[in-house]
Amino acid sequence: MLELEGGVRRVTFPLPLGIDHVHCYLLPGSDGWTAVDAGLGVPGARESWASTLEEVDGSVRRIVVTHFHPDHVGAAADLAELTGARVFQGVEDYAQCVQTWGGDRVLERVPEYLHAHGVPDDEIATFRRESQALGRMVRFAQDPEPLAAGDTVAGWEVLHVPGHADGHLALLRDGVLIAGDALLASITPNVGLYPDSRPDPLADYLSSLELIERLAPRVAYGGHGVAIEDPAGRARELIAHHHDRLEQAAAALGERPQTAYALSYALWPEQLPTALRRFALAEARAHVEYLVLRDEAERSDRDGLVEYSAVS
Repeated sequence: MLELEGGVRRVTFPLPLGIDHVHCYLLPGSDGWTAVDAGLGVPGARESWASTLEEVDGSVRRIVVTHFHPDHVGAAADLAELTGARVFQGVEDYAQCVQTWGGDRVLERVPEYLHAHGVPDDEIATFRRESQALGRMVRFAQDPEPLAAGDTVAGWEVLHVPGHADGHLALLRDGVLIAGDALLASITPNVGLYPDSRPDPLADYLSSLELIERLAPRVAYGGHGVAIEDPAGRARELIAHHHDRLEQAAAALGERPQTAYALSYALWPEQLPTALRRFALAEARAHVEYLVLRDEAERSDRDGLVEYSAVS
């Protein structure tokens, strides 16, 4: 645990995923602490939090979930049970959380999406195994208190910063941004188009980056990596990065239609583990659909296979 500006505490937990850690935050307040995110629900997550909380004075009074991805929401129920704190989450984000991790989720929804976008059967089988294992590490809190942009939580303003996740929220106070995965220092947050995503996540993300640039917080603390000392400058870097990616995606399209899976190899030609290749596919889709929605590319659907091509 590391103490940051204004008494904010950063708590870092290891992850058994492609990225090896996640940061959660404890925000001080007059009535106790506000925890932001809870980490992944790995075995021993509750005990790790119990040990961590022994190092701080006072109790956790509330828990804010920035977004429903497993490394942020996975141990939320554990932390809530441990502390007795109320959990706050965006309405849209909680709906996706239930849809993705709840007991009534449609297990074949993502495999069907992967098949439609050209993913080979063996990689879909790998996804099924990995998804089942990951699902066992997500224990989200049921029926959280709803949050929306413009609300305040313990004196922190709630921002809606979609793109990495449709309902992604961040907190801002006195020039300090608790950014979740909306802004990261050393890696580019994944912006993917998934089966139940909003239709244009890249446009959403560019708008979120423009909001951060306008607000120009003094420092941003993200879900991974080091603190961001120039959040507005980092937002501009990411905007430029995605415009470069759009140019690359447009250049990779030709008259012959190709799947988003094939397009992902044009944008990320290196060998990737199957999980990262799925992220590459989803991000390729976000970029090419951005072009389609602006009549700069074409989409076709033949026999359940979705393909993209240059404008004829």
